[in-house]
Amino acid sequence: MKTTHTETLNRLSRVAGQVQGIRRMVEEEKYCIDIITQIQAARSALRSVEMQILQKHMHHCVSSAVESGNKKESDEKLEELLCVMKKQY
Repeated sequence: MKTTHTETLNRLSRVAGQVQGIRRMVEEEKYCIDIITQIQAARSALRSVEMQILQKHMHHCVSSAVESGNKKESDEKLEELLCVMKKQY
């Protein structure tokens, strides 16, 4: 599924709204488990946006570098990708 910048920005706005909701829950001293549940939902939504952006990067930037035949550029893009993925684990 292709996503546009607008769709990505809309998703990020929803995540920002979730975080503001979590802040209100903390201010109102809501039940801790309810707050944690909302934090997990926001984290999941943010991971989803991250994955979309990563896929777009792979399909455009990395793919273009590889197809260009420029080994240095290809290696740099692949190394960037590996560094980002290492941070996940």
